[in-house]
Amino acid sequence: MATVDDYEENVWKLCEQVKRTHPAELSRSYAVFVSNERRTVPLWRQKAGRGDEKLVIWDYHVFYMHNPSPNRCLVFDLDTTLPFPTYFHKYVTETFRSDYAVTPEHHRVIPAEKYLAEFSSDRRHMRRPDGSWIKPPPSYAPIQTSTNTHSLDDFICMKPGKGPGSVYDLLHFVQQFYKPPDRNITKTQN
Repeated sequence: MATVDDYEENVWKLCEQVKRTHPAELSRSYAVFVSNERRTVPLWRQKAGRGDEKLVIWDYHVFYMHNPSPNRCLVFDLDTTLPFPTYFHKYVTETFRSDYAVTPEHHRVIPAEKYLAEFSSDRRHMRRPDGSWIKPPPSYAPIQTSTNTHSLDDFICMKPGKGPGSVYDLLHFVQQFYKPPDRNITKTQN
């Protein structure tokens, strides 16, 4: 099982950059955490994955999502082998597959502004039990809020009503962010 990456910080930095450079787009931006009760989430098409399908089992995974219009949602996953960014529908069908074959994963969707205000990490998940780093941490200081030094577990928790944002199963996640193009063609009569 893959673990210990700083995707949550990278996504926080993406949100911060959007706020600084395109503030009007922040309200259309989200951090998305994917996990489940067992913290064993299979994702396909991941750089850290193995085999032809690039399957990896994460304890949790985080990506950035931009939803400028009902049928134009884009996913920015820093570990995907898919194009960067990828349209939501392609990303979901290539990355998550089905809740029926595995322990269902859940998607905690946090508006970017809320993520910037509430996320913090002292990077404890990046250390071994003896305190040494599993891999070198990012060069910048840990992300902290004025009231909390470590809120990562609240974002990974997938219990509805606990933690920020909204929690969706795969079906409702897709229904919330994917609006297929209108295929109704109006015929004119002669």
